[in-house]
Amino acid sequence: MRRALLAAGTVLALAPAAHADTASLPATAGPPLLRDAPTVAPQLTNAGIWKASPILVSGAEAYRDGEFLYQDYLYDDHGADGGQVNGYGFDGANPQTGGATFSEPTGTYGYPTDPRYHGNAADLVELRVRPTASATAFRVTLNTLDDPSLVGFTIAIGGSSSPRPYPHGANVSGPAAYFLTVHGTTGELLDAADGKVVDAPVVQVDRVRRQFEVLVPHAAWDPGSAVVPMAAGVGLWDNVNQRYLVPGHSPTATTPGGQGDLSNPPAFFNVAFRTKEPIGAVNDPTTWNYWRDRAQAEALAKGDMSPFEASVDFGKLSAGTTDDSAVPTTGPMDRILSSRFDEGQGVDFSQSSSLGSVADFRGEYLGRLQPYAIYVPPRKPGRRYGLTLLLHALSANYNEMLGTRDQAEMADRGNGSIVITPEARGPDGFYYSVPLADVFEVWSDVARRYDLDPAFTDVSGYSMGGLGTMYMATKFPDLFARAFPIVGATAEKNPFQLPNLRNLPILLWNSAVDELVPAAEPEADTVGMQQDGLRYETDLFAPSEHLTLAYNDQYAPAAAFLGTAKVDPDPAHVTFSADPGDAYPKLDLAADHAYWVSGVTVRDTSAPSPTADNPNSRPHGTVDVLSHGFGVGDPTPSGPQAGAGVLTGGNLPALAYTRQFQTWGPAPKIPVEDRLDITATNVKSVTIDPRRAHVSCGAHLAVTTDGPLTVTLAGCGRSEAFK
Repeated sequence: MRRALLAAGTVLALAPAAHADTASLPATAGPPLLRDAPTVAPQLTNAGIWKASPILVSGAEAYRDGEFLYQDYLYDDHGADGGQVNGYGFDGANPQTGGATFSEPTGTYGYPTDPRYHGNAADLVELRVRPTASATAFRVTLNTLDDPSLVGFTIAIGGSSSPRPYPHGANVSGPAAYFLTVHGTTGELLDAADGKVVDAPVVQVDRVRRQFEVLVPHAAWDPGSAVVPMAAGVGLWDNVNQRYLVPGHSPTATTPGGQGDLSNPPAFFNVAFRTKEPIGAVNDPTTWNYWRDRAQAEALAKGDMSPFEASVDFGKLSAGTTDDSAVPTTGPMDRILSSRFDEGQGVDFSQSSSLGSVADFRGEYLGRLQPYAIYVPPRKPGRRYGLTLLLHALSANYNEMLGTRDQAEMADRGNGSIVITPEARGPDGFYYSVPLADVFEVWSDVARRYDLDPAFTDVSGYSMGGLGTMYMATKFPDLFARAFPIVGATAEKNPFQLPNLRNLPILLWNSAVDELVPAAEPEADTVGMQQDGLRYETDLFAPSEHLTLAYNDQYAPAAAFLGTAKVDPDPAHVTFSADPGDAYPKLDLAADHAYWVSGVTVRDTSAPSPTADNPNSRPHGTVDVLSHGFGVGDPTPSGPQAGAGVLTGGNLPALAYTRQFQTWGPAPKIPVEDRLDITATNVKSVTIDPRRAHVSCGAHLAVTTDGPLTVTLAGCGRSEAFK
């Protein structure tokens, strides 16, 4: 555990996909959402003079279609670092710290409590510049925009021999020849040397796209073909006093908080042109930078805007030059997703998920734009990438593994595996409901942009991410070749779905002295997998507590276990247990199929009585099908085996562990027959693809069921009822 309706005239503009081939996604495995068509959030659309597709890589700059673009980070609007008290921002001003022990922002600012601010009103998404025949156009896009009069931003234009104070009580300084300030629909261009008004440029606000467009006429300022330095910051506007709002110690309905020990706190919550925002180190709290806001927060605390400057080349803009050289293509980076799910504007930290109480959980980060971390290894010519889901922990965020060995070692396998960590809409979604939808939307987004081998896919995660790993592996087993949960258990969730792992080998790492996931819980998983005849390995580290493996940050043996294994899409024997409580029909997350078995519906959806083995009982139905068309039977499990090992090469001294594991012998040959052996418990209906099951439409169905069951052979016009 570590740290849509669009206005008329819209031009849909997505960043060019590196590969849009649907072959990058599995054809049938996983929920329908994974293969749904992409959507475009209003903030990513263009109108009027704006034509360029967005970068969608945070902290990057580019020249496209005669426009200069800067792409910022999402939900990084935390302002200056006012100091810390007990690990949290002063006076709890920023509610984001409350449930984010391992993803606390560096900035300490908190928004006014008036709901019009949505806890996110000054969150910069993008800044653009382009020349026209008679003016220079600027466009600023925000993540949240309810009342434009509550927001202000200042763009410093040009340089100066010494820093100059930004206007209107911004409480920051930096080089500038002019200051362009916008609040609501009012614009003002000042001479930075004497503070005199040069022009009142036209401002247009598009509340659907959450964009401000400003035209500065060449008569007031004409850059020609010069290279012009620029800087920019976004804050909140005081309409009574016509100046920026600055934070006090605690937020009120109309004033921000989080001043902390700053005597003259800057007004800006978010700063542009942060192309060198550091990643941080997993084992060094002084450099942790989970929201990529540390450089911003530290510079703002000094009132210094000079570290954040872009050099805008108007010669390139006039020539229509395309230059993406400053956009990273490999290594660790943060990307922006356009989600189809709009849960509202801004953030909502008043809600919280918990095990067993998450059916309607939206996540804390509500908007259509969502961030995710990605690591792209160097590509080998002619080869397709694998994909590794690396799920973040409770109280952590999408950058938990950014720049770690965990991320890099998972990527450095075979032809290279792209590693992704979705935000999952907040720190505590447990990968249910909308947080789970975010995982699949991120996956789909990556598949549209990179050439993936859908069979070379694995899932892993730490703590809550380990629990999410087990949850996803048992719900959607045919998506993954291997699974690797770390200090996460499933025994208290859906133990009846463990048999779904029949064709999915799994490695579990756990800690002997784990204060959050007691060793008895993963031990219950181990016993269940052993009894179900599954292939597994459970490594128990001692001495080790819940965070030891995270701080050690060494996963080479696990990466070797994942290796280059591929999904077997058509195994001879399929077991699948369906849980109707996890259907989420409005989210397109149906989990009623695996391999060549689909349409599994549960007959009795009332929950069985809890037992000692299953205290959190849930309604479910299980179908088990062996096809004789493959000519192979079930391999013989080895039975429980034991061993030991030592993990070296991490940040901590060598870590010893004990092993429990079970393997399979070779699959025995059996006579090839046109036959399916079907055993069903509490299942109303099931569909089987005979082609993938290696049988014909006339196959003999040997059925054992505890109640009425309908079996359909897809594409055959054949359904049979059994009792």
